[in-house]
Amino acid sequence: MIDYQAARLSMVDYQIARRGITELAVLEAMAAVPREEFVPKALRDRAYDDTALPIDNDQTISQPYIVALMTWAAELKGGHKVLEIGTGSGYAAAVMAKLAGHVITIERIASLAETARMRLQRLGYANIDVMSGDGSAGCEAEAPFDAILSAAGTRTVPPAWKEQLAIGGRLIMPLGPFGDQQLVKIVRTGKTDYTQKTLVAVRFVPLVGGTR
Repeated sequence: MIDYQAARLSMVDYQIARRGITELAVLEAMAAVPREEFVPKALRDRAYDDTALPIDNDQTISQPYIVALMTWAAELKGGHKVLEIGTGSGYAAAVMAKLAGHVITIERIASLAETARMRLQRLGYANIDVMSGDGSAGCEAEAPFDAILSAAGTRTVPPAWKEQLAIGGRLIMPLGPFGDQQLVKIVRTGKTDYTQKTLVAVRFVPLVGGTR
């Protein structure tokens, strides 16, 4: 039988901390969330592999390092309100919920949203709200957000995401055409002012919705 706790701690050490993400709060969040609960049962023995894994509806659960990198870049603190685009299995939302006060996550595939909602409720994540819908429009009713993180890539930044950031808020997203994406960090520094920094090359599914 696999010792998932040992596998999780090894993942945090070898895949995350030794790659330069050393912020204690992020490492503790990654160590606390049982990734094996978010992958298909047939793949649980690979839950802590250094790779993305398939889930239902031809979607994936991101590589642990990428989840940690995006969470670290978002600079999440207690009391922060976070918007996630692309719930998938709910794993990244669970990690973020360990750090932020409230996570709203939007999934366009209704069956995935419902499965993630039930899973997160079963695991006791009371500060996550799962919504089904078009994430390209963000969630205006709950804006502004201290951080927005997207698990889907676009060639251009959806205007709604930038507009729904609080001043000082961080947007972490894959940007560029499929196959040539860069994970970027965009910070809103004023009413109409933003800065942008490239973090790492990535490969995410394209955003499906009103903005591509």
